[in-house]
Amino acid sequence: MKQTEQTLLEQMRITDFDIANRKDLLSLNEEDFKLLQNFRPIIESKIDILVDQFYQLQTNVAEISLLIGDADTLGRLRSAQRRYVLDLFSGLYDLEYVNNRLRIGLVHKRIGVEPKLYLSAISTLQTLLHGVVYESLSDEEERRATLSSLDKLFLFDITLVFETYIRSLVSEIEISREKSENYARILEEKVRDRTCQLEKMTRIDPLTGLLNVRGLIETLTRTLRSAQRRAEPVSIVYLDINDFKLINDSKGHQFGDEILRTVGKTIASLARMEDCCFRYGGDEFCLILPNCLLEQASHVYIHRLNNEITQRLGKITLSAGIVQTGGVDSYGR
Repeated sequence: MKQTEQTLLEQMRITDFDIANRKDLLSLNEEDFKLLQNFRPIIESKIDILVDQFYQLQTNVAEISLLIGDADTLGRLRSAQRRYVLDLFSGLYDLEYVNNRLRIGLVHKRIGVEPKLYLSAISTLQTLLHGVVYESLSDEEERRATLSSLDKLFLFDITLVFETYIRSLVSEIEISREKSENYARILEEKVRDRTCQLEKMTRIDPLTGLLNVRGLIETLTRTLRSAQRRAEPVSIVYLDINDFKLINDSKGHQFGDEILRTVGKTIASLARMEDCCFRYGGDEFCLILPNCLLEQASHVYIHRLNNEITQRLGKITLSAGIVQTGGVDSYGR
């Protein structure tokens, strides 16, 4: 279930049992509830004066006055405060009462009321209510008991409000952490992709698209070791373009580059997935052909390649040397 589909009580896993436990921890009991409920008629008779006094004191604090902002907001706050004070003396502190306290904490957090301002407001309200109790009750024992009950209820409310504050802060931290982790993961993927691209670029000849000579020795060593373990043949083909210097000198380097590109594409088109094709340098090429006999290499990479080159480039031809190692009938040509 989504968080927005749950009540605050459900989100914070607060139940009747949990509420009873909280009351026990603060020694808040039925006797306290009765004392507060009995005092409600007095509070009701003084509620408007009490709320006026409270907000007169609150609006004298610059930070609070700035948060309130305007008369309409102040009017709504007066109504909410009036209900809150009456709830304090309702004698009923059940799930609905707790949910309302949690909402107060959530609203205060969302509008930017810092904990110090909330505690300041609670202290102000507590002082005003103490004054009403002192003025209204002449019996010292009853007065003391009522004040004690009121103070315990304030503590009960404060713990609920601050749990909402803390939970909201933890949620913000978790969201920020998730965003940071996602951002870091995206960066890691980009760095990895870019590293792979750069590594590929360092191994690829930009003109022909074949591998460059940088990785030839490493690839050859790995291929030969693998072939040795499997007792398989490996053929190595060395190619160069006949009279390439003369072509470059007579027709220009741009034409020469086009020939190199065409030869590279033709070699790649004939290669198998497991073959590694390199531009060795200049007009020279080297092919490493795993599990390939000399006769197969000669057929594919000399006869077929020369035929393809002739079809694409006319009189251009290649010279080739082939050596086979491993397997059977190892020999060179």
